[in-house]
Amino acid sequence: MPQLDTSTWLMMIMSMFLTLFIVFQLKISKHYFYHNPQLIAIKLSKQNTPWETKWTKTYLPLSLPQ
Repeated sequence: MPQLDTSTWLMMIMSMFLTLFIVFQLKISKHYFYHNPQLIAIKLSKQNTPWETKWTKTYLPLSLPQ
């Protein structure tokens, strides 16, 4: 049975890592990142709901008169 030649594996793995690194660097370099992000003040408007304008009371089933 022939033996598996593993002498070139190191070179293949190293070249694969180098290629992946170059490909990822090229992909990342095509993105535009903002240099100085500014916070935008968001104006929140309060919405009035019908149940906020009147007083309601919640009764538990055990607290009802018997």
